[in-house]
Amino acid sequence: MLDVLLTASVAFIISFLAIPVVLQIADQKKLYDVPDERKVHTHPVASLGGVGIFGGFLLASLLSIRGHLNPEFQYFFAAALVIFFLGLKDDLIVLSASKKFVGQMVAASILIHLGGIRLDSMHGLFGFEDLPEGFALALSYLTIIVVINSFNLIDGIDGLAASLGTFTLLIFGIYFFMIDYQAYALLAFAMAGSLIAFLIFNHHPAKIFMGDSGSLMIGLVNAILVIKFINVASEPEVAIPVTSAVAIGFSILIVPLLDTLRVFAIRIYNGRSPFTPDRNHVHHLLLARGLGHASITMTCVIINILFVALAYFGRSLGSTALLLIMLAVSFIGLGILYYRRPLRTMVIAKRMNGTTKLKTPSRVVTLTQEAEAAAAGKN
Repeated sequence: MLDVLLTASVAFIISFLAIPVVLQIADQKKLYDVPDERKVHTHPVASLGGVGIFGGFLLASLLSIRGHLNPEFQYFFAAALVIFFLGLKDDLIVLSASKKFVGQMVAASILIHLGGIRLDSMHGLFGFEDLPEGFALALSYLTIIVVINSFNLIDGIDGLAASLGTFTLLIFGIYFFMIDYQAYALLAFAMAGSLIAFLIFNHHPAKIFMGDSGSLMIGLVNAILVIKFINVASEPEVAIPVTSAVAIGFSILIVPLLDTLRVFAIRIYNGRSPFTPDRNHVHHLLLARGLGHASITMTCVIINILFVALAYFGRSLGSTALLLIMLAVSFIGLGILYYRRPLRTMVIAKRMNGTTKLKTPSRVVTLTQEAEAAAAGKN
């Protein structure tokens, strides 16, 4: 227990001290995420919070996790470095969807082929157990890529991605601690500690955004933990075996995961790339209903908690039935939310100099002195 508390505390302290430095540098260099017609913030905000999150997470993990007892973690950290620098570059200079996908595939291949994070069995889901090699690899890649992107795509309003990430990481961390998988518990609590520190600066109105370097990192850590959870919790010899582990693992990530799968499906159905940005996420639907950032964040976290409770207390039904029930409940709720939403309103984005139709090749832009004065005047 002491190791867990120290790890979370170190991660919290490092991130808490690092984020103001990141804010200062962003202010000095005039590096901001400028609002446009798709984004919900109304004034330039620094979007390099992932630097502070990653610094606290990495340092706390390296100090607490014993590499000689857990050799696979060297590959976890290698994949984390790939994802962090991929996200950081996308925060500074927008990358194409194809380049981001290639980078995520590199990270996923490190986890699967070197770190041993893979799904070789369906654990009874839809009646399937052990999987053929090719299908197992495809399923493992798909799971990792979708989970990584799920937190990236849900990061659309203040506090949402960090709050959901903190919740999921605490659930995984507590379980791994209870079954004495110390290293995985420390990994979860290190990231959770960093996110809690970040939330101090990210509650509405946010002083800083985590950016892709932060949201992709949350997704990567959750991808590692959910696959490990499914594989370990399904084993009868583990200290606390969990029936319907696949469904429970899905329930822990259901809000970001289901929103991502739904949005991807809609985009593909409409003949667009699944990575094409839009305003069709669950937080956009809730914003259209008049909810504020804090209310949406609290609503999504509470819904996630309720689904975890449903999955846990209904685990005797089996993964297949439980998964179908959760999907049915989710889509009924989304259907009501989607088809009863108010009429869309037109959002006009303006340049910082007052002209309309803001276009910039970068998410983080350097403001001129005149633009900075205009932004300060609006705030």
